[in-house]
Amino acid sequence: MTEIQTIGVVGAGAMGRGIAQIAAQAGLRVRLYDTSADAVAAARESLRQTWDKLAEKGKLTAADAQAALARVESATALTDMSQCQLVVEAIVERLDVKRDLFAALEGVVADDCILASNTSSLSITAIAAACKLPQRVAGYHFFNPVALMKVVEVIDGLRSAPETGDALAELARRMGHTPVRAKDMPGFIVNHAGRGMNTEGLRVAQESVASFAQVDAIMREQAGFRMGPFELLDLTALDVSHPVMESIYRQFFDEPRFRPSPITTVRLAGGLIGRKAGEGFYKYVDGQKQVPAEAPVPALPQGLKVWVSPRHAEGYARATALLEKLGAPLVSGATPAADALIIVTPFGEDVSTTVSAQGLDPARCVGLDTLHAFDKAKRRTLMVSPGTDAKWRDAAHAVLAGDGVPVSVVEDSPGFVAQRIVAMIVNIAADIAQQQIATPEDIDRAVTLGLGYPVGPLALGDALGAERILEILKNIQRVTGDPRYRPSLWLQRRVQLGMSLLKTSAAD
Repeated sequence: MTEIQTIGVVGAGAMGRGIAQIAAQAGLRVRLYDTSADAVAAARESLRQTWDKLAEKGKLTAADAQAALARVESATALTDMSQCQLVVEAIVERLDVKRDLFAALEGVVADDCILASNTSSLSITAIAAACKLPQRVAGYHFFNPVALMKVVEVIDGLRSAPETGDALAELARRMGHTPVRAKDMPGFIVNHAGRGMNTEGLRVAQESVASFAQVDAIMREQAGFRMGPFELLDLTALDVSHPVMESIYRQFFDEPRFRPSPITTVRLAGGLIGRKAGEGFYKYVDGQKQVPAEAPVPALPQGLKVWVSPRHAEGYARATALLEKLGAPLVSGATPAADALIIVTPFGEDVSTTVSAQGLDPARCVGLDTLHAFDKAKRRTLMVSPGTDAKWRDAAHAVLAGDGVPVSVVEDSPGFVAQRIVAMIVNIAADIAQQQIATPEDIDRAVTLGLGYPVGPLALGDALGAERILEILKNIQRVTGDPRYRPSLWLQRRVQLGMSLLKTSAAD
């Protein structure tokens, strides 16, 4: 294939405009086309304003800004794409429309011109099926805003020639983006991997374990994510994210791991779609998210004694170290004293199951999530069962908040909140690797850049302990009976063999 110097962009919306911007800044000639000439004119004006602002901030010279704009040419017909070495479509997400466009382009461009789709949800193989030369068709999925989201998924359809994807990956690097290579499967990498956070967060809320704000706070301040699932859903808006959830679930033939929630169905129907509507999972006043105030910390009762169950060695060690640091009056012994607060530290179980298995007094028993190290977390999670007395719940809250670190009190849940969401994030990424949709390195790279996670999901599993993640999943599946929590074979085998989740084999 010839070196790409001129690209065509079909569609002058936000995505098409963004692709044109990074291409022109990289020195490529861009021919921008839309069925609406006004849309093309508006896009060029928007680009002019963007480059002028960058020049004002010193990120571009005025000459470079003018040169970039000059490289973006308005195309008045598809025939203007005849000299392009690459045409990227960024039009409506309808298979029939994209197929018609690619068939029309084949009558215009040279045989070695690459045809790429910026689709986020449609099959590249299906789009290419309408083409006489399907080997030159591939996916080129950028993220919005294109100039700031420095990752692009290069998707190989079943008939895509390897050199087609190679050329797109190389061009992405020239444009300052990081390419990740994906096989043509529903959701590709980023939308596929994102199911763990969003669908499990919704499941937690659907079970009335915690409020939307509590779930978000736990995922931010305890698990270390930049945003929780409901903040993220408000940002992307349910009119965008709910159809993606339904589409991926159906395309994987009702795979339980991706099961959507009726919560988003109802909220979408009611127009509570997110930040852009002024109300979603949160209300927004002048663009500012309104978060309910947290309940005050109860008073610490006098004469309190605290006993920690030694059943889970790691959880016991972390819990007792924290409580000693807080100056809690710990009591030891194989069984709890009759007047002591009981703290259990399950992984993947709820308090009710733990109480039943250990023969403990349900009224005095609470759970403490110890998956994330307390010296790094900015929040702690306390879990109660339906049998926990309010007096003992409040005593536990008071003790655990003794140093000013906020405590979220949640209802009984196998895996608390952070455990189950993090475990699902790791498990889904492991299954993407098992299906060879992408390499482990590209999975982690795509998720950190595309979703803003603090670390890739497979590296996260290694850091928290793949064996612990496997234990959490197995216990949640046992407690709930839900196949959505069944562990990926990628995860299970690497735990059995003592291997990193990032390794494809012992030799790599």
